[in-house]
Amino acid sequence: QVQLVESGGGLVQAGDSLRLSCAASGGTFSTYAMDWFRQAPGKEREFVAGTSRGGTKRNYAVFVKGRFTISRNNAKNTVYLQMNSLKPEDTAVYYCAALRAGPGVVEERKEVMDYWGQGTQVTVSA
Repeated sequence: QVQLVESGGGLVQAGDSLRLSCAASGGTFSTYAMDWFRQAPGKEREFVAGTSRGGTKRNYAVFVKGRFTISRNNAKNTVYLQMNSLKPEDTAVYYCAALRAGPGVVEERKEVMDYWGQGTQVTVSA
């Protein structure tokens, strides 16, 4: 059983930056592909960014490309989401998720993820 704990959310102004962290425990972190999803009020949970288990492959949603960067430190069992140039429409609860996967796999489908964190709120004011 893998436990995921997100941190780093908060209230910021448009144009500001935030760095989210997701600390994993209870499993072999380097065998999991890791994703960030987000869910705004009244909307479906959506894929934001994902990284393969070795960190060599990364995918991004179109709406965050060039602004957000996903990275991971397997020695620290942690995945990060650096968010720059934040917009009010980025306001959501951000979740990290883990999928036991082979090398080079990045998964964008929330339905197949194995484990989820509890989420961290990001609010961007205009």
